[in-house]
Amino acid sequence: MTIQTFHTRPRLRALSLVTLLTLGLVSTAQAGTPDETRWQTQAKAITITRDDWGIAHVHGKTDADAVFGMAYAQAEDDFNRVETNYLNAMGRLAEAEGESAIWSDLRMKLFIDPAELQRLYAKSPAWLQTLMNAWADGLNHYLATHPDVHPRVITHFEPWMALSFSEGSIGGDIERVSLNDLQAFYGHAGEPVASIDTPSSWVEPTGSNGFAIAPKLTANGHALLWINPHTSFFFRSELQMTSDAGLDVYGAATWGQFFIYQGFNHHIGWMHTSTTADVVDEFAETIAHRNGQLFYQYGTESRPVTTRQVSVPYRKADGTVAQRSFTVYATHHGPIVGEKEGKWIATALMNKPLEALEQSWLRTKASDFASFMKVAELKANSSNNTIFADDKGEIAYLHPQFIPKRDNRFDYTKPVDGSDPATDWQGLHALNEAPHLLNPPNGWIMNTNNWPYSAAGAYSPKREDYPRYMDSVGENPRGIHATMVLSDKRDFTTSSLITAAFDSYLPAFARQIPVLVADYDALPASDPLKQKLAGQIALLRHWDYRWGIASMPTTLAVFWGDILWDKVDKSDVAEGLSVYDIMAQKAGAKARLEALVEASDRLEKDFGSWGVSWGEVNRYQRINGDIVQPFNDAKPSIPVPFTSSRWGSLASFGAHRWPGTKRYYGTGGNSFVAVVEFGDKVHARAISVGGESGHPESPHFDDQGERYTTGNLRAVYFWPEDLKGHTGRVYHPGE
Repeated sequence: MTIQTFHTRPRLRALSLVTLLTLGLVSTAQAGTPDETRWQTQAKAITITRDDWGIAHVHGKTDADAVFGMAYAQAEDDFNRVETNYLNAMGRLAEAEGESAIWSDLRMKLFIDPAELQRLYAKSPAWLQTLMNAWADGLNHYLATHPDVHPRVITHFEPWMALSFSEGSIGGDIERVSLNDLQAFYGHAGEPVASIDTPSSWVEPTGSNGFAIAPKLTANGHALLWINPHTSFFFRSELQMTSDAGLDVYGAATWGQFFIYQGFNHHIGWMHTSTTADVVDEFAETIAHRNGQLFYQYGTESRPVTTRQVSVPYRKADGTVAQRSFTVYATHHGPIVGEKEGKWIATALMNKPLEALEQSWLRTKASDFASFMKVAELKANSSNNTIFADDKGEIAYLHPQFIPKRDNRFDYTKPVDGSDPATDWQGLHALNEAPHLLNPPNGWIMNTNNWPYSAAGAYSPKREDYPRYMDSVGENPRGIHATMVLSDKRDFTTSSLITAAFDSYLPAFARQIPVLVADYDALPASDPLKQKLAGQIALLRHWDYRWGIASMPTTLAVFWGDILWDKVDKSDVAEGLSVYDIMAQKAGAKARLEALVEASDRLEKDFGSWGVSWGEVNRYQRINGDIVQPFNDAKPSIPVPFTSSRWGSLASFGAHRWPGTKRYYGTGGNSFVAVVEFGDKVHARAISVGGESGHPESPHFDDQGERYTTGNLRAVYFWPEDLKGHTGRVYHPGE
């Protein structure tokens, strides 16, 4: 048999090269390139066990084997998402998606340089190089054994590429740079700036919920951890990684990353929530042109502006590849990303890919709070707060570890004067200089992307003890709600913590609706709105501010709130007022009542009545595996009882109308959700939105959909004995 025969005979193609080698049907020389032979050999040391939910439990002899296997398993489940994440991270998305992605690619290339990543790979510690090699090998082995899979761009993964997407927040930090401002600055003269006119109410607040409960408040005397990231749907893979070298970690891994991002091991668990600390700053640079050169003012100095050439390849409509070339600029503060009021704007942010990848991996192997904190000293987490719990009963809150020291006189939420040396970053804060908690007397810790100053009730860090840049947002409705469900409670179990985390109260409406009712009550009897809105106000007046599938007040309130939200003057928000303050105060009675009229009219137009149950409107639907989901009212969908997190729902479901739909369909919110109990042996329950697989033909494409919408978390099979009777398939990568 020749290797060509192996590739073309369908019956033999169903067998892996590993199997064929084992059976002696193909010799090593016939099996492929030296790389392929090496991959096949390593694959024999790796076992992937798929449980009855399709979740991969990957075991290897070494940690590198586990990385190889988990990268392979992720590619099996959704290679498209794996590849797309790296196209985005490396600034190569336009090579797949065309001109529309040029500006996001340029933005990434301002901060991410492949040559620099290759240099960092070469200087990285041997243990990390081994893991990066295994990561690339696992993905390449998948492509070699799946010739029917056609990557859009990346046909071969290089180990250094893992450094382009290393911490889970470097992309998030970069994405704070406005694409419109970038295009206006670097685009051709007269080139129209792409502007996406998306209503504010269609943008779900990003973030997460994390709770930690101390043993003294639990029924079993064990610490509990609530893991509840709010992301775009299908954003992470749920899996387990174990090795004979002591690795044993379970949780959610962002597609393509080789570490568990949020999860737990035998002893500890950690939950990341997007921080409100200000760690990305803009510097307004004063630019001068002299003798054909550019200079920027810095104190009494006139420094030359750094320039370099950046090329952005893109796919044309006919499938050929073209490129745009840019001369890009930078000062010592960072790349120039736009212009405001005659000043060039430089952006400073964390760019420590090597340390970030080290920290992301090493924390998965920590065994207690002390070892977790030792890893945190790498200071390469910029955008996440962390909620921690362990089997010693310790609970903790950490602010991001990468927090630049700054002069507290300046407001870093706005561009600061780059010519004033006093505005410069002055190194990083020590970990104990940021808000933090360890075992507070109240027995619980929470964060909901709100400020840290309510994280443990009366025992929270004190606002006056920290620079104002430690928080740039303040409290939010979910923080108020979390405090309600955690305070003065005892005997928590995994079940009661799930119940608390899915509590249906909507504190934002508890504030807003009484104001609206008072507006109506103040109308003169002769006002036409008195009759037009009588039924709606009666419905809202007696509402208990709780969501539910059958709740008609929820529907009316959400439609009203979304409309008023979009009418809020964003300049007021920029001046420090919250949207909630503006809605309840500055918006005025006329705007609030008119928004209720508009909401009623929309419901009557689309559903025949302004009295419609929330579950009729708010739906979960997954039609195909596309990253950008289509929605269709005529196709099956599932009712969802919870709402957007902006109204204070702890369980988040960010939904809105789509082109051609009347119903709301969600694309973000609760994603991977887990509750973990730390005792003599760790136990957990979890749910992933939809299912583990991105392939519609898979039974695991949508097998968790109904459980997800009801908060019915399934048992996690963490221990080998848990998998007994729940095993679907056991195989080596490539089989």
